[in-house]
Amino acid sequence: MRDFVLVTDSSCDLPQKLVDKFELRVIPLTVDVNGKEYKNYPDEREIGNKEFYDYSRAKAEIKTSCPSPDAFVNEFTQILEEGKDILYLGFSSALSATTQNAKLTAGELCEKYPNAKIIVVDSLAASMGQGLFVKYVFDEKQKGGSIEEVAQYAEDTKLHICHWFTVTDLMHLKRGGRISATTAIAGTALNVKPVMHMDDEGRLINVGKARGRKASLQALIDHMKETAINPEEQTIYISHGDCEDEVREFAKEIKKQVGFKEVEINYVGPVIGGHTGAGVVALFFYGTHR
Repeated sequence: MRDFVLVTDSSCDLPQKLVDKFELRVIPLTVDVNGKEYKNYPDEREIGNKEFYDYSRAKAEIKTSCPSPDAFVNEFTQILEEGKDILYLGFSSALSATTQNAKLTAGELCEKYPNAKIIVVDSLAASMGQGLFVKYVFDEKQKGGSIEEVAQYAEDTKLHICHWFTVTDLMHLKRGGRISATTAIAGTALNVKPVMHMDDEGRLINVGKARGRKASLQALIDHMKETAINPEEQTIYISHGDCEDEVREFAKEIKKQVGFKEVEINYVGPVIGGHTGAGVVALFFYGTHR
């Protein structure tokens, strides 16, 4: 049985220490800030997370783009030349063409390397929800199963990765087409914070609203209470838009109200953060359903 490599993209928002732990190859997406392009690497070699949010708060013009097919060809070819197969876990296809480009590349390279296997799994996830999904798949890979068995596990698992988040700046969601201008203006005036999640089709859906920041964060905890499976045995992930001190207090509150085994906290990276703005807080865990 040939060895295989887990590959994902930088929308997973994993810190470099976890990229190394999970033995990942990560293909970067691109963020354009005021006309200058940066590759979004987990080690922040081209743009730091904190630096990015400084730009965001200064109302920089921010655009994002997915990896080109050539980026996938280069990374995948290197792995195939090492004599290994590929299991790619991609950014939600409802939000980006990233996974579609991976599928196109896989089809082309499987003709060139007929003995190789490239399996593409659409995670229907984003940010550290995608990262948490990668963690579960890595743990399964460590059990020694074949690429097909691990890929099937990934398909069976992805809709159990729950994503709940809230933002402070409604204007970012307006620019991204997630809410109307009227809703953004009225919500800002009334201090209303949206409560959103990732649905089974990998889309960001507004499912509620809360009056004020504290109430919106409590809403995320309440959703975890409703659906988390054995939370006291879980590692949960939390990502944030440059509000780490607040998020660490948030994690303490989750521990108090629901419980967890471990928590990993990291920034929402520039690609996702370009659409949510500073102050976003997202909670990810394993649940009965999304």
